[in-house]
Amino acid sequence: MSELHHLLTFPKRPINEKSYVVPLTEFLKAGIPATYTLEQIIAFEKSNSNNNTNEKEESDEKEKNEEIENDDDNNSNTTPLHILARSLPKDLTSEETDIVLKLMNVLFEYGAGWNFLDYENKTVGDLLLLNGQSKDGPLYQRLVEAGVGAELLLRKIDDNNIQFLDDYDIEKEEGHCLVDHAEEIANDNTSDNSNENTDNDATAGDQMTYLNTELEYTKDSLVTKNNRDGVMMEWEDQIMKLAADTLFSSPALEANNDAIVLNIGFGMGIIDTYIQTKAPKLHYICEAHPDVLAKMRKDGWYDKPNVVILEGRWQDTLNRLLDQGDVFFDGIYYDTFSEHYQDMLDLYDVIVGLIKPEGIFSFFNGLGADREICYDVYKKIVEIDVATYGMKCEFTTVDITKILPNWQNVKRSYYNCNYYYHPCISFI
Repeated sequence: MSELHHLLTFPKRPINEKSYVVPLTEFLKAGIPATYTLEQIIAFEKSNSNNNTNEKEESDEKEKNEEIENDDDNNSNTTPLHILARSLPKDLTSEETDIVLKLMNVLFEYGAGWNFLDYENKTVGDLLLLNGQSKDGPLYQRLVEAGVGAELLLRKIDDNNIQFLDDYDIEKEEGHCLVDHAEEIANDNTSDNSNENTDNDATAGDQMTYLNTELEYTKDSLVTKNNRDGVMMEWEDQIMKLAADTLFSSPALEANNDAIVLNIGFGMGIIDTYIQTKAPKLHYICEAHPDVLAKMRKDGWYDKPNVVILEGRWQDTLNRLLDQGDVFFDGIYYDTFSEHYQDMLDLYDVIVGLIKPEGIFSFFNGLGADREICYDVYKKIVEIDVATYGMKCEFTTVDITKILPNWQNVKRSYYNCNYYYHPCISFI
């Protein structure tokens, strides 16, 4: 192990600036990258091993390193920041915590990544939590700040073209921590087929591919017929009920039957069913997939007197409503498949022109929900982004441990946190 990595195992206490911050800074100033990994050390040591090493020694070395060596296409990056988080004493004093925070600041200053995955498929955030750090504590929050800063900075890259983690080669740059929207394929690294370029990936990643993919309704889910890719599932029922209640919580609504609401993305119709129980004056539903529209027609949604079906992509149908300028909503909900956070930014532009001054906007919040640290980072990013529109986002944390499925009936999970941040967005 390199001296840099060894230093961050905290071999002696107390943890103070002279023993840790000063030598770490010297290592980095000398040119050792803050992203220098254990995997690179192993590869270097193997390439320079003595040619006279006998077979027994080679076998012992292989067994020793097998946990942190990678298969051909499995990229893990056990960085100094991982070593720090993994080795963190659980009995840190407040003074030592301040020093560890300085160590993190130095590593970030020299380019440490916030969401690499290590040899156990864990992020630095995972390791901090496992070592007893609180999500509200300074170390975890510093990691969240680093993630937010990195994600916002990416938008300035490439001539100000908006760019997110799922838009570039995440396997080479930042591990496998995806931040796709809502009901998309979760982390490739959690899949048994993470190295396959399957039709399933294209279905979730490209909207037109999805719209031309045949869907199937099962007893408790909506999936792509060939790939068993989960578009929507019954476990979301509790979340959808909460969302429906949120849409009707505007103080401007004196009676439910005065409400005009919009749901973008019908899916299984869970939230729309809850909306109907509140008897809104008008209930708009925007849906683009032909199989879902056929199901809606079969189940009588086209015949409901207070329901207006907007057939097509929201990018087309809602802009037509904006142009007409005669429909404004008390509540808007967004839950689509094969869309990304960039699409949400585009949606914000439309929402502010369609929602009433005291209206409420919400969405299925699966942003980065394959990893806790990614989920927490995107919680902050949403708050920052809606604030630019003069809006605030208030999150309610919901324990969903008991309702999460085992994912046996779908190819991949799209939600891996045991809690849910329910968003309620309104004008300030």
